[in-house]
Amino acid sequence: MSVSNIKITKVNSDRVKSFDFENITFGRTFTDHMFSADYIDGKWTNLEIRPTEPLSIHPGNMTLHYGQALFEGMKATKAQDGTPLLYRLDKYLTRINASAKRMCIPELPEEVFFGGLRELVTLDQAWIPPQSGSALYVRPFMFATDDHIGVRPSNTYKFMIIALPAGPYYGRPVSLRAESTYIRAALGGVGEAKAAGNYAAAMYPTKLAQEAGYDQVLWLDANEHKYIQEVGTMNIFFVIGDKVITPNTDGTILKGITRDSLITICKDKGIQVEERPISIDEVIDAHKNGSLKECFGSGTAAVIAKVNKIGYKDQDYSLAESYQISSMLKESINGIRAGIIEDKFGWLEKLPILTTV
Repeated sequence: MSVSNIKITKVNSDRVKSFDFENITFGRTFTDHMFSADYIDGKWTNLEIRPTEPLSIHPGNMTLHYGQALFEGMKATKAQDGTPLLYRLDKYLTRINASAKRMCIPELPEEVFFGGLRELVTLDQAWIPPQSGSALYVRPFMFATDDHIGVRPSNTYKFMIIALPAGPYYGRPVSLRAESTYIRAALGGVGEAKAAGNYAAAMYPTKLAQEAGYDQVLWLDANEHKYIQEVGTMNIFFVIGDKVITPNTDGTILKGITRDSLITICKDKGIQVEERPISIDEVIDAHKNGSLKECFGSGTAAVIAKVNKIGYKDQDYSLAESYQISSMLKESINGIRAGIIEDKFGWLEKLPILTTV
């Protein structure tokens, strides 16, 4: 199977010329085209790019009843000369297939995942925002398509990719509430899978945190409500003394690609990084003795979100807003993605510039 197997149907007239890139609301506007493929009779087939449109789903669709669904989040950017750039494709393929295995969904071949992404982003490259810190957010996802009521894996699946222009996800520092009642994930569960149900289960505790005046939940472990896992939409980092500390990926948290990128950049710049269990008590003690210098989250959508407050057991701990390391890391990631900082790690893939878009 090769890229030539993708059937492409283009829109009659694109909408990008009338889109206001200066006022982007995340998640509301989608590009002109979408990619889809079907898993039927043991193979991925029907590779197609067509105009973005609603789907027709039977009310007995197994995903609606049993939640066999997962997704990814990626970003496409442009170099200063207009070249479209994709970021760390191999890592995203590895993670979506790890999620697929855990959710009992057939894994994607490289030619389906890479081929669909490259063709779709190339075709819709005019939707990549030109502003610094903005990008084309690319959303691959997979779900069961059998029309069957009964608890079992589906026999058929659909893989799709949609895309949408995105500005900075968090325009200001965020506040977090450490959650000591509800849990996100436990060992042996699906915490490290990017399963749709993980996010549904997080919505009620997040709603409670927001009603209490916080932006997001800081999740603690399921057994002791002691060890920090991640934030609702991000991995989490702490700068304590001269070290950058982040929870190790023990099976309960997402193996973030941005997380991995930040660790790589820190080590390249001689900054000591520790991936290990870190308790909320250690963070609070570091705050009290003045060694907690920074806290920030990382993710594809957010890139880096600086944290200015952590709430725990009815006590708020405000953080000094120096943000030296997190600012450097954000500038580095955005600079690499924009092609203005050397891609010494080989993370970028260049796509062809369309002469007419």
